[in-house]
Amino acid sequence: SPVSRVVYNGKRSGGPRSPGAGSEIFTPAHEENVRFIYEAWQCVERDLRSQMGSERGLVEEYVEKMPNPSLKAFKPVDLGDLKKRNTQDAKKS
Repeated sequence: SPVSRVVYNGKRSGGPRSPGAGSEIFTPAHEENVRFIYEAWQCVERDLRSQMGSERGLVEEYVEKMPNPSLKAFKPVDLGDLKKRNTQDAKKS
């Protein structure tokens, strides 16, 4: 079956948002990247909700015509679970 990806063709928008991190220190560049990704994803979700039933908009689905056969066995990684395990491993050390 074809592989689907959501592609957003939007623009950056401003607005303060800092990641909630305990004792971690983030550079301004990191915070800008996180803010950009967060805001872009919010736009994607908003556009998806508003386009239910409309034919064309800013969001379009990309489907590969010829999926890469070497990725057939690929299994997505649960990043939340991975972070939890890494945090637990760090506490054990």
